[in-house]
Amino acid sequence: MAFKLPPNSAIALGINAYQTGYRLRVMDSVNLKTPSQLEEEPAVMFDTTQPKFWHGEVPRLDASVVTLGAFDGVHSGHQTLISGAIKQAQARGVPSVVCTFDPPPKVFFGRAAQLCSMSQKLARISALGPDHVVVFSFDETLRALSPAAFMDKLALLRPYRICVGGDFRFGAKQAGDVHLLGTRFDVRVQPPVCCADGEVVSSTRIRGLLEQGLTTAAATLLRPALKPEIYHENT
Repeated sequence: MAFKLPPNSAIALGINAYQTGYRLRVMDSVNLKTPSQLEEEPAVMFDTTQPKFWHGEVPRLDASVVTLGAFDGVHSGHQTLISGAIKQAQARGVPSVVCTFDPPPKVFFGRAAQLCSMSQKLARISALGPDHVVVFSFDETLRALSPAAFMDKLALLRPYRICVGGDFRFGAKQAGDVHLLGTRFDVRVQPPVCCADGEVVSSTRIRGLLEQGLTTAAATLLRPALKPEIYHENT
């Protein structure tokens, strides 16, 4: 089922908060800083456009360019991947679709703290301008889904191309990877995005910075990329 984003919804309020200068509060979910310390962090600005639709189930589309990922925090690496997929969709004249998970799989399995709430994630993704956002509820049912059955769901989008990070895994016991995905779809893998010191930007790295109390460094990787390193692909 598809839902229009009403202007008075919780999701829309989250988007408006980013639009007017949402103050980064990623530490709320990991409880490493007090509210007074959080107030010292820089504001993060997103110029936002709402997606046409968000979906709790995969919609049927005639064509699309899709990007998949947990996108916890929607850091600069995620922004590059999502923005690149949107650019490719626009070049081909088809809808762009961002598929993500709630909660992120690592959070579901208790292996990591969540960097941002679902409403915050949707606000950050929406600010990048996709046409559709699909949210998979990551629960025992989805966890048990075979890689083939998960790809059957993606096939409903009729993707011209699927854009993912190189470490993307899916299906029961994480048995599916980018190579398996590529047996059924045209898959493009986003090269890693690195920060100024050459380290790869990742949610794991951001969590590590937060655990060390390096909140400014973490905030730098989470704020909107001024010049995203868009991965261009010949269409």
